[in-house]
Amino acid sequence: MDKAELQRQLEQIASHPDKHALRALLAHRHIADLSDALASFTPENAAKLLDLLTLHDHAEAFSYMPEERQAEIASVMPRNDLAALFSQMESDERADLYNRLTEDQRHAVLPGLAQAEREDVRRLASYPEKTAGALMTSDYATLRAHWTVKKALLRIRLEAPDKETIYQVYVVDKDRTLRGTLSLKQLILAHPEASIADLMLTDVVSVDVQEDQEKVAEVIRHYDLLAVPVLDNEQKLVGIITYDDAMDAAVEEATEDAQKSASVATLGSSFKDISLGQLYLKRIGWLLLLVFGALFSGAGIAFFEDIIAQQVALVFFLPLLVGSGGNAGSQAAALMIRALATGEVQMRDWLTLVGREILVAGALGLTLAVAVSALGWLRGGPEVAITVAAAMVCVVLTGSLIGLCLPFVLSKIKLDPATASGPLVTTIVDATGVIIYLGFASLILTGGINF
Repeated sequence: MDKAELQRQLEQIASHPDKHALRALLAHRHIADLSDALASFTPENAAKLLDLLTLHDHAEAFSYMPEERQAEIASVMPRNDLAALFSQMESDERADLYNRLTEDQRHAVLPGLAQAEREDVRRLASYPEKTAGALMTSDYATLRAHWTVKKALLRIRLEAPDKETIYQVYVVDKDRTLRGTLSLKQLILAHPEASIADLMLTDVVSVDVQEDQEKVAEVIRHYDLLAVPVLDNEQKLVGIITYDDAMDAAVEEATEDAQKSASVATLGSSFKDISLGQLYLKRIGWLLLLVFGALFSGAGIAFFEDIIAQQVALVFFLPLLVGSGGNAGSQAAALMIRALATGEVQMRDWLTLVGREILVAGALGLTLAVAVSALGWLRGGPEVAITVAAAMVCVVLTGSLIGLCLPFVLSKIKLDPATASGPLVTTIVDATGVIIYLGFASLILTGGINF
């Protein structure tokens, strides 16, 4: 059954609500498919359908929805139903939804939660967005170092239904200071009377509660972890971040980088759902900046208009040259932005990378120069051929170095290197390429160098 067919059947159930029909339909579909199919429904109809599910399935279906969609549906749910849903949701997802509710909705839902749940929501919702604190969950299993394996397994068996994951457990003292960690596999294979202190790993990979979510995802990827513990300034365990939540954050960061690489401000919501006005505002700023940046190219052409009038053949090669420089710069920028994002290179690598790029870009420029020099000879003679070839080497070399260095510069001044996007690099390289090309033409074709 495809998505369209699922939507059609859901519309029928919504028109004549039948919880048995909906649950029978979902018996052969993943709950995530229901969340996707509900994207086209009004918040009222979506809430009506979700209300036919068990509370557990309702919360699970909610977890697969974007936060904006969750907030829309929550806004039309009765207070008691929303409070019941909150109590069933994972702690981190509950905090994310709480941050998107209005003040009136927050005041309405909190009294329906237990005291511990209210405090947990307020604590998790207090951390800044895109930090480890905002991403973490408080649903994790803890043990004490002096316990035996037998006691630990009994404790985990009792707590497992309320925990997001039990595959990795954390050893803390009475002040919740992290002492070590061990896996469920280690516990199952260990002797029942063995001590947790003898089994646990004390060299624990962790992240600070204020760490950026992109760094958290990198830590989990680098160490191949199922979850990473989150510590506060006093090294106390305040939560964990699971692999799936970290990957969601990584996708979010990659989406933002992709938008920035096209010189678009971060949308902050689904491209399909964003309003026309917001989409316009997100795009117009960079376009205006790039338009005025392109004026430098026009100014360069105007400055050398005499040499262009004398040798009209130069105009033929102008788009080719500046385009080659822009393309080379975009290539270098894309490689550098990704390398910085994944941690492959650091600021200390700058000089080494510049030296290598000079060699590579020089070789690229020479290859392209040979390719276009014959065409230059045919169009304007040996002087034009030499002008085009020499300019090609310099333009490609300059464009590549600008594309390589701009992300480094932005990173150094604490700006996102993804801002050094293809359009931005191309605009800068176009202006410099015009000046380089017509400067060579003026030097060679006006008698500065005789052949």
